[in-house]
Amino acid sequence: MTNDKAVVVFSGGQDSTTCLFWALKNFSEVETITFDYGQRHKLEIECAASIASDLGVKQTILDMSLLNQLAPNALTRHDVDITHDEGQLPNTTVDGRNLLFMSFAAIVAKQAGARHLITGVCETDFSGYPDCRDIFIKSLNVTLNLSMDYDFVIHTPLMWLNKAETWHMSDELGAFNYIQERTLTCYNGIIGDGCGECPACKLRKAGLDQYLATSIQGGA
Repeated sequence: MTNDKAVVVFSGGQDSTTCLFWALKNFSEVETITFDYGQRHKLEIECAASIASDLGVKQTILDMSLLNQLAPNALTRHDVDITHDEGQLPNTTVDGRNLLFMSFAAIVAKQAGARHLITGVCETDFSGYPDCRDIFIKSLNVTLNLSMDYDFVIHTPLMWLNKAETWHMSDELGAFNYIQERTLTCYNGIIGDGCGECPACKLRKAGLDQYLATSIQGGA
């Protein structure tokens, strides 16, 4: 563990909660930042706040409702069905979301005296989102450092992991059951295993099933 301070971009979902546990293991002081951008269900923010409180970490919630105005889609509108046509970006894509989130997180981090930013973006299971790519994060890291004349380090613990490997990481961190039961991945706002029907739930379950099958085989 380092004596440095870290800020985790935190939604209360599987990935960001795994990153939070990773941060707590690797840094002496950890804070979270959560964005309220008019997502489909306020339960996401409540879930994030509950986890942050339970783990004893400070949480900052920022009003990002402007993003809702700029990018109306299935993630920011209750009356838009979630779809993902093959070869196309899913209609939950919010253009520029991670660019804005990481930029605001960096401003908060600098004010808090933190140089480490942690995000759960992943290129392996990224569904085609361009702002989840490693090349984008590396580019943004340089830009943030230049824009604020401050040496940030953006950490992406999940960048090259698939969902099964993310479950494995949570198990290694001693957080498997906690993440399975307490996090919110479901686009329909159901904590834990979710609705089982939306793309996020299907991806999460497929990874969980794969990890459990591998664990059973490995223990046999």
